[in-house]
Amino acid sequence: MEITKVTLRPVAMNKVCAIASVVLDDQFVVHDLRVVNGDKGLFVAMPSRKLPNGEFRDICHPINTDARNMIQAAVLEQFQVDGGLEAFAAAAATAEVYAVE
Repeated sequence: MEITKVTLRPVAMNKVCAIASVVLDDQFVVHDLRVVNGDKGLFVAMPSRKLPNGEFRDICHPINTDARNMIQAAVLEQFQVDGGLEAFAAAAATAEVYAVE
């Protein structure tokens, strides 16, 4: 599996800095990964959906640690290329941010 494209959109939502999309092998896209600025630094959270009981369940996720690390590394690398925390915080302060509910 190869990650062939990563795109990011700034958001203003608690600890979430950006919403990412990744394209796999130029054939499959996964939207709504979250770049989170957690207590131990940046990490990538998989897309999830809120269940009627209030719990959240991943919509899709890597099957193994190697795949998770590959996705996280690609997303965080693009996050830094695009300006990192400062750039995304500044962009989130404008009106042109991705609305997350």
